[in-house]
Amino acid sequence: MRISVELTLTPLQDDFEPAIIHFIKKLRASNLKVLENPLSTQVYGDYDEVMQVLNSEIKEAFELIEKGLLYMKIVKSDRHDYEPHF
Repeated sequence: MRISVELTLTPLQDDFEPAIIHFIKKLRASNLKVLENPLSTQVYGDYDEVMQVLNSEIKEAFELIEKGLLYMKIVKSDRHDYEPHF
């Protein structure tokens, strides 16, 4: 089963950029399709593979920050090639 996941990592601390950059670089190093924009990062792939990567990378990201939030949306389909029709 293919999924699309949108992630927004929000460390609740002053020095937040290093944790976000590290998280994104780790996602980029996986075999998954990763797209980024200024507000979020999207990850696409097989459910089991995506969730395995996210499980370890989210844990590592949380270990690197004192306090933080992670917003995650999961869609049951691979939407990496979505383009608006308007």
